Amino acid sequence: MVVYNVTIKVETSVCDEWVDWMKAVHMPSLMSTGLFTENRLSRLLEQDETDGVTFSAQYVCNSITEYNRYIDEHSEQMRQQSFERFGGKFVAFRSIMEVV
Repeated sequence: MVVYNVTIKVETSVCDEWVDWMKAVHMPSLMSTGLFTENRLSRLLEQDETDGVTFSAQYVCNSITEYNRYIDEHSEQMRQQSFERFGGKFVAFRSIMEVV
């Protein structure tokens, strides 16, 4: 099993709107690719929130092959939608993990 993790710091001014959009639009759209089996959005606690609020969006797929297919076929469009909606009001760091 593979976990695609996106850690995102969002400006406080758009935080509530961003969370609503993630839950109602972005995450369901990503899941509609059929490549992931589950997802979750978490807020990191005990973080300095001076520059914004930090979240972790995690998506689980069965194999690295499915993850690579997502990257090749869907990731650019998904990232573009985020930038169109929220521009420079967030920064994201992506990582991929294997469940052991």
